[in-house]
Order: sequence, then structure tokens, then C-alpha cells
Amino acid sequence: MRVDIQPEATEDIWAGYLFYEEIQEGLGADFYSALMAEILNRLPTIYSIKPLVTGNVRWLLTDRFPWAIYYSFDDEVITVHAVLDCRQNPDQIRNRLTED
Repeated sequence: MRVDIQPEATEDIWAGYLFYEEIQEGLGADFYSALMAEILNRLPTIYSIKPLVTGNVRWLLTDRFPWAIYYSFDDEVITVHAVLDCRQNPDQIRNRLTED
């Protein structure tokens, strides 16, 4: 299964990197590495069993950081639409997902 990370999700990942790097030097790199391992290694093995959030978008809560990967899939591609901090208002998350 191929994984396609949309530009908006790439921006989310970069924002997370900067957020954690401000907290502690090197933590941003840890965030990025952990997140990409989730997206590229874990997601392709469990994508079909995760719960729906809205429409056909599902989510995967990351193991180390309080962030979630929001994605959809078809027969060939897993499309990552957003990667968001879970410590925000759930309505903001839903609004973001319905805009994409």
C-alpha cells in the first residue's frame, strides 16, 4: 500500500516539529522520526481497522506524542489528510477535516 501525505498534512508535521523544538532542542526531531515511523510503518499494517471520524476519514493516535494522523484509503493508496495535536477543541478538528 502506498502512502500519500497531502501538503496540508506536511504543514501540520512541520508545525509539530517547530512546536517541540521550541520546548527542547532535539525533541522536534524525535517527534518527526516517531511520526514518520507511524505513518510509513504502522499505518499501512492497520489502516482498515481504525475508527471513522467523519465521512471516510479515519484516525490513528500516535504512540509517543498526543497527535493523531487523519487519513482515508482506497484499494491502492492511503491518503494522509491531516496530522493534528489532540489537545485542541474536537470541533476544530472536525471542521478542519470537513474542509479538506
